[in-house]
Amino acid sequence: MWEETMGPVGKQERKPRSDVQRNRAALLEAAQRHFLEHGVGTSLEAVAKDAGVGPGTLYRHFPTREALLAAVLQTRSEELEQRRSDIDRLDDPADALRQWLRAMEDYFSSFSGLPEPLMAAARAQDADNPLTVPCHILIGATDDYVRSAQRAGHVRDSVTGYDLFLAAVSVAWTMSTASPDQESLERLRDLIENGYRESDH
Repeated sequence: MWEETMGPVGKQERKPRSDVQRNRAALLEAAQRHFLEHGVGTSLEAVAKDAGVGPGTLYRHFPTREALLAAVLQTRSEELEQRRSDIDRLDDPADALRQWLRAMEDYFSSFSGLPEPLMAAARAQDADNPLTVPCHILIGATDDYVRSAQRAGHVRDSVTGYDLFLAAVSVAWTMSTASPDQESLERLRDLIENGYRESDH
């Protein structure tokens, strides 16, 4: 996600030094462990210490908590991409939308506290927030599924991908904070689906 600064015009971009690459990889591994164990609000100083580097090195690679979080999420995106590939092979657009929302719920539940910064990034138009662009990409993908289901008459015309992105984030927040039983979770999903589904389906 982070690119090296371009050098003088006409010169080939220099590859990062091996120690720089090692430090970045160590930081991402340590951050993922700490996010899993302590949530996204974990101490960044503890992440740096676990990675064997100083806080200054961490902030040179990842100037903000959102930058570190976005980079860690990028390393975990392969499973979501595979699920999307499988979903795209479904014939029923209503089922495809339903499965995509479940996939996002699981992705947003990767770490405790993740839904909050994602919701903030989705609302923001701040290009400097590294989470904003990934959120908008997911909103766009959700909108594709919504439009396909609308064309088939399964989803209300007023519903947008942004609406259901927020719904998936909300379910993920419920999963990570309220620890609902499976029956309650399914009722919540049914309420959301009844809200976006066209009334005659």
